Amino acid sequence: MSQTEISGVSTPCEPSKPADAPGHTVASNKVINALATKVSAVLSASYSDAEFRDAVALIDHRGLKHDGRTRRRLRLDLQKEVIEKNGKILDDFGFVSDQLRHIKVVLEKLNADSSKMKRMVAVAHSGMESPLAEASALLEKRRGIEGKRHLLQILRERFVLSDEEELALTSAAEPVDEVFFACLAKAKRITQECEVLLGFEKQTLASEIMEKSSKILGYGYQKLYKWVQREFKTLDVENPQMNATMRKALTVLAARPSLFQNCLDFFADGRQNILSDSFFTALTGNGSGRGSAASKPIDMIAHDPLRYVGDMLAWVHSAAVSEREILEVLFVADSEELVKGINSGRDAELWRIISDGEDEGFNTLKTLNNLVDRDVSGAARLLRQRVEQVIQSNEDSIVAFKLGHLLKFYGVMLLKLLGPGCSLLHSVRSLEKEAMRQFRALLREHIAAVRAEPQSMPSDLDPPVFLQDALKQIQVILSTYETSLSTAEESEENIGQILAEAVDPFILDSEALAKSMPTLRSSIYLINCRLALANCFKKSKLAKEREEQLMTLIDEEAEILTDSQLAFFHRGSGLYDLITIIKQRANSGADSITTDKLSASSTELDHFLPSAYIDALERLGGLKDSGLARKITEEAAERFCEDFELLENHIDALDAARSGGEDDDNLRSVFPRTVGEIRVLLS
Repeated sequence: MSQTEISGVSTPCEPSKPADAPGHTVASNKVINALATKVSAVLSASYSDAEFRDAVALIDHRGLKHDGRTRRRLRLDLQKEVIEKNGKILDDFGFVSDQLRHIKVVLEKLNADSSKMKRMVAVAHSGMESPLAEASALLEKRRGIEGKRHLLQILRERFVLSDEEELALTSAAEPVDEVFFACLAKAKRITQECEVLLGFEKQTLASEIMEKSSKILGYGYQKLYKWVQREFKTLDVENPQMNATMRKALTVLAARPSLFQNCLDFFADGRQNILSDSFFTALTGNGSGRGSAASKPIDMIAHDPLRYVGDMLAWVHSAAVSEREILEVLFVADSEELVKGINSGRDAELWRIISDGEDEGFNTLKTLNNLVDRDVSGAARLLRQRVEQVIQSNEDSIVAFKLGHLLKFYGVMLLKLLGPGCSLLHSVRSLEKEAMRQFRALLREHIAAVRAEPQSMPSDLDPPVFLQDALKQIQVILSTYETSLSTAEESEENIGQILAEAVDPFILDSEALAKSMPTLRSSIYLINCRLALANCFKKSKLAKEREEQLMTLIDEEAEILTDSQLAFFHRGSGLYDLITIIKQRANSGADSITTDKLSASSTELDHFLPSAYIDALERLGGLKDSGLARKITEEAAERFCEDFELLENHIDALDAARSGGEDDDNLRSVFPRTVGEIRVLLS
């Protein structure tokens, strides 16, 4: 589309005007100038202009025909269309104007109604202002009263006991049950929480509440205290399902240590009498205590002192174990609450508050042990009397020793059960010391009686009878210590003292008998005695040191017997003088050993050798250890062979020195025995 077409103005070729028409020429120039201006304006328009571009696009979208008529009427058509659109818009604005006038009328009516209502509200407000003020004051007063009522209700619930609760705590007709414990706990809590009320300026209310609650609380504890005492009289301690109410009562009563201790004392006294009667019944079969009809009295079935004392100790120990189990059910089941209650009660006592010293807290285990000890104290006194009678009437040292160790065994058991501070353990340990004193006294009497009798050496060189009897006692003592509960160090220390008193005097007396004997018999006798002692000590680890000492002494005596056997071989073979000469004079001349001497010695040696070993063993026939006798003889024979070898070598050396002599003077010809032959004959 050309610029001319865009502008919407057609420019057809017009016929030229005559040049001589001046008016017409001026008009034509004006038209030409306007057209040129318009064309210039159209041509100067840039397609980059947004408005111009939109106008072109709009015309393009209208689908106009590209002809002359359309180009001539384009502007007129567009203006007509604009005028029509503007007319429609004016019509629409007329309708809007009508609606706005209607809205104005409605708003004026609403404003009138609103003003009327404001006047009515103002009139009503002026009339209701006084009643509303009064109602607000009444509501505020009501809220205050409700708060006070709520506070009073809370105060009554927390700090005041009801009539039913007071009756449950003070009336003896009311039972001790969960309701009672709940009321007692509430009274206790009220007393404690009154400290909060005492913090206010006015303390009258707090003082009155505390005074009343403390009084009722005291009545409650007194009622509980009396109820516990009544229950203790009928309490079935053999029932494994102990009354839970009793346990709770003791736990609650622990907050009053004095009342709690009185109950414990009452219980301990009752149990002490019951156990004393039961123990007396178990001993004699008569008494008020409960006993089994099928069981026989200890006094009638235990004739042996050891069994008699053992049965009594077993009964008392069993009773102590049973008492501990009973008390554990009563007290230890709620031990934490019990300790807490007792400590709080002890801290609240006036004399403890005034006291400057620190008091130790309540020890459940210690109290339990002390209570068990008190329960069995009556039976313990009767036990001590009976055991003392047995110890004093006994005249057998071994029985006294076994009694001491039996008492020691039960002392260890009671120490584990009741601890170190109980009187029952003290009584048992004192009885143990008394039994051991009796044992030592009987030992001294026995030793004095043995020494008062004349003692003779046994013909077969056996240990004397008094030493054999002592060894029997030592075996019993060692076996008793082996089965004891003492530690190894304690047992070794004690066994050392016992052996020093029980066997050392007899060892010294047996050694004194050997002083009047020949060396051979004395050594055999001492070895027999020490072997018997060593064999006895060998059975116990506690006497190992003693055994080692005895074996050292036996080796010393065995060396003496070896020397005696060697001397027997030397003299029996006739070679003593020759061997002595060789050992004393290593560089002796030929005149020291002559053919005649060797010939005589050879003859005597030939007679001696066939029975030499048997004869040597017979010399040690009194030795009870045949193996040791053979060992000693073989060692002596070996030493004799070594000496014979020296003699043989010396003879060979002499023959070598005489190598130029006659054959008749050859020493080996008259002494043909060799060391090999000697070893064979003495083996």
